[in-house]
Amino acid sequence: MFSSKRVLVTGGAGFLGSHLCDRLVAEGHDVLCLDNFFTGNKNNIIHLIGRQNFELIRHDLVHPIYIEVDEVYNLACPASPIHYQFNPIKTIKTNVMGAINMLGLAKRVKAKILQASTSEIYGDPHVHPQREDYWGNVNTIGIRSCYDEGKRCAETLFFDYHRQSKLNIRVARIFNTYGPRMHPNDGRVVSNFILQALTNRDITIYGDGTQTRSFCYVDDMVEGLVRLMNGPDEFVGPVNLGNPSEFSIEDLARKIIGLTGSNSELVFKPLPQDDPRQRRPDISLANQNLGWTPSVPLEHGLSKTIEYFEQLLKDEPGLR
Repeated sequence: MFSSKRVLVTGGAGFLGSHLCDRLVAEGHDVLCLDNFFTGNKNNIIHLIGRQNFELIRHDLVHPIYIEVDEVYNLACPASPIHYQFNPIKTIKTNVMGAINMLGLAKRVKAKILQASTSEIYGDPHVHPQREDYWGNVNTIGIRSCYDEGKRCAETLFFDYHRQSKLNIRVARIFNTYGPRMHPNDGRVVSNFILQALTNRDITIYGDGTQTRSFCYVDDMVEGLVRLMNGPDEFVGPVNLGNPSEFSIEDLARKIIGLTGSNSELVFKPLPQDDPRQRRPDISLANQNLGWTPSVPLEHGLSKTIEYFEQLLKDEPGLR
């Protein structure tokens, strides 16, 4: 029998958060979408405003909030290097103080809480593919450390609350996710390449293009997060969620050129500091414990994302 829950989604107006809100609202839950709109966008959730089971709260997680909920999905934090490096101190505050505030809330109201961690906790990995028992290779004082170390500290906090206070937690390590509603200026390869291809500008590749990533379509990622939240209480994670198919950055660029019919040329620039050279999840744990495997092929997901950016360019010509 279906039981409606009161669910808080922090970062709910962001790319991934807004898709998660869509899913939870459609399932009939009462959804509280919390965002400070640093990178979130009201356009991502405008279609939900006015729905009886959706509420938008403008709030910054660095400060406590007192509400009553059954579940918390803690997604709040800029996730692209351009955005999280813009104010690195604010980024680490959001990761650490935000986690403390949400864990405190969950403890007070006895809510189940899921942390959106990241593949970045593995750093520039020496183990490939990355398994959850790999501790990572992370620079603690680099330009990406505010995000990488902030997320690592948040994981520590979640497990300390779990051990000390018996809090019902879940920790998901999210690998590269893409799809409609990606921020057009977030500096990620999928959005960058699509916008450059659609406007017939040179496609900028940092490094020699042989570095690899795995790309998970947003619908698959939302399914993984919901399954983890609803999964067995003894399976708290951390668990990798991502697509195990691996592509080089140059392969991705050429796929996007082909799908858009673009005249763009490839231009190669130096690799940024601490940029990982390979990234692919081992998703055996998610498959065994949640029955979860991504199902959307890259070409299909890219086509959907290209459609979104084509419309965005029509609506906002200034992006050209």
